[in-house]
Amino acid sequence: MLVLNLSEMKLFGKWNFKDIKVNDVGLRGYISLRPVYAPHTGGRHEHKKFGKSQVPIVERLINRLMKTGKNTGKKNLATNIVKAAFEIIELKTHENPIKVLVQAIENASPREETTRISYGGIVYHQSVDVAPQRRIDIAIKFIMEGTWSASFKNPKSIEECLADEIMAAATKNPKSYAISKKDEKERIAISAR
Repeated sequence: MLVLNLSEMKLFGKWNFKDIKVNDVGLRGYISLRPVYAPHTGGRHEHKKFGKSQVPIVERLINRLMKTGKNTGKKNLATNIVKAAFEIIELKTHENPIKVLVQAIENASPREETTRISYGGIVYHQSVDVAPQRRIDIAIKFIMEGTWSASFKNPKSIEECLADEIMAAATKNPKSYAISKKDEKERIAISAR
C-alpha cells in the first residue's frame, strides 16, 4: 500500500511548501499553502462560500494568468509559464519561489481603498478598509497587469516579465507595477478620509 506524506509533497516535484510562513496576520487564513504537486483543483471551490481561500495560492496566480489575451482558457500553457517563472526566480534569488510569491502578495496587497457614496444626488468617495480576500485578489491582479504590460511589444518573454514582477514586489521595489499601484490606491484612500 502506497502512503502519501503531504509534508514531503513538492510543487511540480521541485519546490517544498515547508517553512513558508505568511507574515501578514490578516492574510493567514486566505493564502492557502496546502502542499500540491500540480496546482489544479478543477473548480471544486466554486459553490462554497469563501472556497477561493482554499485554492493553493500558485493556482490562483495561474488562474489569473488565464484571464485575458492569448492565454484565455489555456491552463496548461499558463501552468508552464508560472513554472518557468519560478525556475527563473530560484536561479536569481536562490530562494524558494513559493516563499517569494507569498512575500510579493503580502507587499502588493493594499490595506485601504475608496468606495463611492451618493447622498442626495452628490457622489463622493469614502476611504474603507479592504477585506483580506479582496486584498489578495487585488495583489494578484496588480502583479499580472504589470507582467502583461512589461511583456507587450517587448523581446522579453512573459516568463521573465512575471519573474521580474514577482521579485520586485517581494523586495518592495518602487519600480514594480504592483507596488506602485498599491501605493497609488492607498494614497487616494488617505486623501478621501
